[in-house]
Amino acid sequence: MNTPHDAANSPRPIVYIRKVAVADLPEEIRAQAGAVDSVYAIGREDGTPVALVRDRNMAFVLARQNEMTPVSVH
Repeated sequence: MNTPHDAANSPRPIVYIRKVAVADLPEEIRAQAGAVDSVYAIGREDGTPVALVRDRNMAFVLARQNEMTPVSVH
């Protein structure tokens, strides 16, 4: 079932999921990324980073497990 969700009125904080090129990250994070070309960033509405993960689906799961409402940024 595809039910619309009103994220703006959700009691959970909204976080944004977006793809980030590893080359655009600070050196200390690039060193940990290994051979991966891109990761998915989870960020708060004000732009504060929350986490980086290798997989888009994992980003959504992680946000939901931590009682946040994930929204995809294209």
